[in-house]
Amino acid sequence: MAVSGFEGFEKRLELHFSGDDPVFNMGLRQLSFDSLEQILHEVQCSVVSAVGNHYFDAYVLSESSLFVYPTKIIIKTCGTTQLLKSIPPLLHHALNLGLTISSCRYTRGNFIFPLSQPFPHTSFHEEVVYLEDSLPNHLCYRKASVMPSNVTAHVWHVFSACDQTPLVHFPPSDLYTVEICMTELDRTQARKFFRRPGDGKTGDAAGKEMTEIAGIHKINPNALICDFAFDPCGYSMNGIDGDRYSTIHVTPEDGYSYASFECVGSIYDDEDDEDGADGDDFIRMLRRAVQVFRPGKVSVSVTTATTASHRLWARVAGAMEPLGLKCRSCMADEFPAAGSVLFQTFTARRKKTGECGGGGR
Repeated sequence: MAVSGFEGFEKRLELHFSGDDPVFNMGLRQLSFDSLEQILHEVQCSVVSAVGNHYFDAYVLSESSLFVYPTKIIIKTCGTTQLLKSIPPLLHHALNLGLTISSCRYTRGNFIFPLSQPFPHTSFHEEVVYLEDSLPNHLCYRKASVMPSNVTAHVWHVFSACDQTPLVHFPPSDLYTVEICMTELDRTQARKFFRRPGDGKTGDAAGKEMTEIAGIHKINPNALICDFAFDPCGYSMNGIDGDRYSTIHVTPEDGYSYASFECVGSIYDDEDDEDGADGDDFIRMLRRAVQVFRPGKVSVSVTTATTASHRLWARVAGAMEPLGLKCRSCMADEFPAAGSVLFQTFTARRKKTGECGGGGR
């Protein structure tokens, strides 16, 4: 096998469940820590830090993040983890809580080191076969697709399944999920995610220092941040703000540097409020996240059930272009259990003589 570095691109699994008043009964949040660790053992990762509020629990993992809501669970893992192996034990534990799976969504980018991935992640075809075999038959509306781009290193893979027709299962919603993948990070920015040898700090203390130095705490000042720094390098963070989460993961090594930012937004986040004030908090958050890393290449995936999805194209571009990032490709597709998936790629513009501009290299 060829020598490879650490795989930054994450695999992401989101499962939704239904049952008798699961919100009142806490639903999936009743899972014991031992049960969660058993599930994560199948994936080959573990919990390193955690935080929670009235709405959900957020865990920083040795490889990325886990979010547990009463009726929804999101697991995002990087490296050579076997994420899809979490499905059988998750379904087992959920059934014991009186919950039945109602939808599934799996997404990932293009692996930097695909030959290093173990089963069932050796190819997207293998992943789809595993998903098809692992999910119960009542999730009968299924679709798998690879969304290409003009930036060959950034390709988006999507699988979704649900138990009802999309029209019935997903009424219009103002919320959407944004997944940003960044490569070719600015070296000066990437160095902020290396620990000093023998610093004597815990992962939590070093993580808080990186959060401050890199300016991550400014992305969403309202969020409660749970962060962790790995040794000798690497960083993970979960932010919780009411019922919304955000998460960042960084692999800073030169040659295969990578960072991701994921959050939940609303189509109303960028509208003016009743007093006419500018309400572009969400766009500012996206810009701040990308400015932390100043990447050379960026892909942005937006998943939404809203009928106003076409409005998101301009919003994403409006957030990226002032940073010196030019849109290179964009496409959309429809998926059961997901709605519309919008996928755009950006690359840093090269500065011309006498030109000033933001964020690109």
